[in-house]
Amino acid sequence: MEHISVIGSGTMGNGIAHVFAQSGFKVNLIDISQTALDKAIATIDKNLTRMVAKEKIDEATKANTLSNISTFTDMKTGVANADLVVEAATENVDIKLKIFKDLDAFTKPSCILGSNTSSIPITKIGAVTGRPDKVIGMHFMNPVPIMKLVEVIRGFSTSDEVTALIMETSKKLSKVPTEVNDYPGFVANRVLMPMINEAIISLFEGVAGVEEIDTVMKLGMAHPMGPLQLADFIGLDVCLSIMNVLYDGFGNSKYAPCPLLVNMVTAGHLGVKSRSGFYNWAHGTKELIVAEQFQK
Repeated sequence: MEHISVIGSGTMGNGIAHVFAQSGFKVNLIDISQTALDKAIATIDKNLTRMVAKEKIDEATKANTLSNISTFTDMKTGVANADLVVEAATENVDIKLKIFKDLDAFTKPSCILGSNTSSIPITKIGAVTGRPDKVIGMHFMNPVPIMKLVEVIRGFSTSDEVTALIMETSKKLSKVPTEVNDYPGFVANRVLMPMINEAIISLFEGVAGVEEIDTVMKLGMAHPMGPLQLADFIGLDVCLSIMNVLYDGFGNSKYAPCPLLVNMVTAGHLGVKSRSGFYNWAHGTKELIVAEQFQK
């Protein structure tokens, strides 16, 4: 496995391209927007420069990493020689299914099709292809160059051989792969998202304020950041989407998204990406709490 194609150049996509390229793989980074691709390469360059400054890599490694990445706006061309495709498009089931139908048509028969989905069933994705045995989940954590975990999700039809190869490939990225089965939310988000949702419910019901809830979880539970700040980083729209997947998948009211979360997403307050969420991110760092206005 030498040639990797990554679909989507956003936060997760450029991070995935970065770690594969730094590990010596040839990477085709694909997006419909050349502007988005240029921004992704600039982000990778900035992150590599930061690593050089911290003496984690040298200038030669930075140069080699960047030289390993090519950009494409045409998917068919960008995946033609891929041994592995990792899809990192927006967390929308219709978009992902369309992408995988196209990938099935555009890639060579031996190519493994991976998805960075955080909640959409791998079995459902694999079912729209003619190679469900070669469809697998590779759920990286954000920020990808730093976080060690790769949640490797095998669908109902994913073969043992493909699973073993993806586990081994993840190790070559200096990651720690963990194999899980294909159930709603997998492990990471089945545990994480209800916690975030419960934090939002606590705010909604007036148990405590944003900073108080985050402080309890940071200092009392040794979390690196509180659940409401984390939700802002993930994107409140993504949190809502995952909660809906859990709710639909299990049919249990404990997975129902908090009305406050629904209202904030409807109002366009999505967290860092929209510069406002549970915190105000107008200047790139959290300043003041804005969520209380949505509690009515």
